[in-house]
Amino acid sequence: MEKFQPNGLPLLIGSLPMDDHDEAFNLVLEHTPQIPLWIQLPVYKQEGMTAQFLPGFPGLVTVNDKSFIDTTVDDFDNQLLYFYEEYLAVIEGETDLEDSRFTLTTATARGFFTLLDRIETLDDTPAALKGQITGPITFGLGVTDQNGKAIFYNEQVRDAAVKLLALKAKWQVRMLSKLKLPVIMFFDEPALAGFGSSAFISMSREEVAACLDEVIGAVHDEGGLAGIHVCANSDWSVILDSRTDIVSFDAYSYFDKFILYPDHIKTFMESGGILAWGIVPTSNPDDIEKENVDSLSAAWQDQVRAVAALGIEPSKILAQSLITPSCGAGSLSLDLATKVLMLTKEVSENIRNQG
Repeated sequence: MEKFQPNGLPLLIGSLPMDDHDEAFNLVLEHTPQIPLWIQLPVYKQEGMTAQFLPGFPGLVTVNDKSFIDTTVDDFDNQLLYFYEEYLAVIEGETDLEDSRFTLTTATARGFFTLLDRIETLDDTPAALKGQITGPITFGLGVTDQNGKAIFYNEQVRDAAVKLLALKAKWQVRMLSKLKLPVIMFFDEPALAGFGSSAFISMSREEVAACLDEVIGAVHDEGGLAGIHVCANSDWSVILDSRTDIVSFDAYSYFDKFILYPDHIKTFMESGGILAWGIVPTSNPDDIEKENVDSLSAAWQDQVRAVAALGIEPSKILAQSLITPSCGAGSLSLDLATKVLMLTKEVSENIRNQG
């Protein structure tokens, strides 16, 4: 398998405001065929950020359409025990990952299977394939127990959550790798926006780093590239210092905050790390309306100059860059989402032609 070369290629984050997975995939192929991905359609409740990856979790209960982890059910300890037994059986090769609870299904992730079905019918061979999964911090803070408390703060339940996500990411990489193409796996971590602020005072850097390290390790074990996507500001040092191969950030709105970590950025780039620049806005419809290919390309070139000033050659920056929307487009109108995809494609083409 060839090594993946980013070289300023366009890449999407994952969600679109549609209700048909095949039509969504057609839109992907029209704008970013170089790195196809599976699309999440949040119009379906089961494709929500946490709901999509909850199946298989011990203690999972759903009441009135609300799912949570009930640690007080009579057999919770047994459920947890069976979970770890199955996890270890998969890790040690006694149980096939593809026959375990750690797979995705068409019930919650139809887009994944649409990607698998459609990819072999393409005329042109993609440069890579992309999957995604909710990251362990966002999952741990978004899923609650029977008392409404985030499971992240229960060390035992958090560990089960990290292992569930690690193996579901591993399964995705294994399935996509059968197509003999490089595989990128993004961990979507919107909850890391604001990490380092007082709101996260009860969450240590070491805890965050350990969670990220475990899920990234599962991707690396299958030969995949791991990315961490945060769609706002964060303490970027913990992400740049992690084992991740790709750091995906909102370059449109938060580059001024990102560049405040010059030593970490330089070390990350010098070690071969890839920057996924979210230069195409998604959070504010007015921004999407007003921007065009030239304005966004110019903004990106200004940002490249700021990174180059750290002592990194512009040609190296382009070689280790992807062009993306700042976040998913699932909450936008279809017209605006389509413009986001078009801008991502055309900004990528523009900067590659100039480079």
